[in-house]
Amino acid sequence: MSGFRRGVRIGIDVGRARVGVARCDPDGMLAVPVETVQRNEQAIDRIAVIAEDYDVLEFVVGLPVNLMGADTASTTDSREFAVALQARTGTPVRLVDERLSTVTAHAALRSSGRSQKNSRSIVDQIAAVVLLQQAIDTEKSTGNPTGATIPLDEESPDNART
Repeated sequence: MSGFRRGVRIGIDVGRARVGVARCDPDGMLAVPVETVQRNEQAIDRIAVIAEDYDVLEFVVGLPVNLMGADTASTTDSREFAVALQARTGTPVRLVDERLSTVTAHAALRSSGRSQKNSRSIVDQIAAVVLLQQAIDTEKSTGNPTGATIPLDEESPDNART
């Protein structure tokens, strides 16, 4: 665990309708689901309230690039959400590649006997768990955090790039 920065991280899976929220313990032993937040004008405020319950080191926001690694409309949406979240909370945000996290979440739920229809309310939380756990595992194995940070003085979502 050399090089691992101790502290709670909150994982965020940004979707058009819902935002999955997960967290880990300060030692990064395990990422766990927290809540599915409806994507509306209050979403960032709700996540800020959740974060107030923990001494958060950083947010880990999934960056949904396509399978070739290129940006999509969802990539831009996630970046804009991440910039707004950081501006609202003052907590650093790290953008991490989340390719296939939702697919992995659906597969895990199917293997536990849940149908896609019955999983709709929690799949975003599980996707947040997947991306957060991958970020934690990467930092523990390499000693370096994964992804890219948004500058703390970021003014415009258009300037947030990985």
